[in-house]
Amino acid sequence: MTKNRAKDILQPKNEEAINRAKTLLREARFAALASLTPETGHPIASRVSLANEIDGTPLILVSDLSSHTPALKADARSSLLIGEPAKGDPLAHARMTITCFSEFLDRSSEDYIYARTRFLNRHPKAALYVDFGDFHFFRLKVATISLNAGFGKAYKLEKEDLIIYEHLPLAEFKKTEESVLEHMNEDHQQAIQHYAECFCKKQEKGWQLSGLDPEGLDLMKGDEITRLWFDKPLESVDEIRQKLISLARR
Repeated sequence: MTKNRAKDILQPKNEEAINRAKTLLREARFAALASLTPETGHPIASRVSLANEIDGTPLILVSDLSSHTPALKADARSSLLIGEPAKGDPLAHARMTITCFSEFLDRSSEDYIYARTRFLNRHPKAALYVDFGDFHFFRLKVATISLNAGFGKAYKLEKEDLIIYEHLPLAEFKKTEESVLEHMNEDHQQAIQHYAECFCKKQEKGWQLSGLDPEGLDLMKGDEITRLWFDKPLESVDEIRQKLISLARR
């Protein structure tokens, strides 16, 4: 009976639900992280700043002084709760729970350097402490996704729905992303403002690009982040320039 009721509660997965989940992840600046304490095995929850690798995989920067750092080192199992309530009933707003397996990034590795760049693009004020010896990056590998998009809108999604896979040129984009962001933010502020106004319905001034991947752009203004999805994924870095020009023209 209980299993049947659970099946009835879950809605069939569809494109709208997948896009909602991916947008929640890409726009999140923070999340609630739950890890397992080594001493008792009890889950402990704490708020963490959040960024993404280019494929969407969550990244966190944590200190040795926090309880979840030794917890993640002792047991890779963890979960993230993403979604920020707005006005009214908090349960009426979309949120998503992702179960993860944490991976510690060695400070001397290329993955660490890349994570540092992506994280600082999302959280520039973290430059004050990111290189302290007691701060570390963890990559949170996605296992399962539970999306609640509001009352009566519960979905079970797969990792493939949330994370970009190697059928797209991720390695090429990782090499190119930073130079594109610097060029656009320094020389094409008006185009970025057009992206924010026309595609993201944001009328405030001062937007910058903070991320680029084959599926879209991350725009940031102060503490606010918004996502611009391309109509279809880019198959090559050679398509970036023309895509940015066509968006500006539209």
